Amino acid sequence: MEFMGMAGVASISIIAWLAGEAVKLSPLGNKWIPLLCGALGGALGVAGKYLIPEFPAADLMSAAAVGIVSGLAATGADQLSKQLEK
Repeated sequence: MEFMGMAGVASISIIAWLAGEAVKLSPLGNKWIPLLCGALGGALGVAGKYLIPEFPAADLMSAAAVGIVSGLAATGADQLSKQLEK
């Protein structure tokens, strides 16, 4: 995997994390953050397949899966940092 492919996957996590932080400030509530991050990650994964030449997915299902996992990783990383602070 080339550098741009790895950066694309990491950028999905960052964008999903930022979206989750925005939802925290909205009246939607925290229970919707994992769903939002997963769905946004899936959409960005599919977009990454077409926009990033070295994206690590050969088909749409793989691209969506890479995106969903990357989006949900943002939620997990946020919770990990909060649990380590306790």
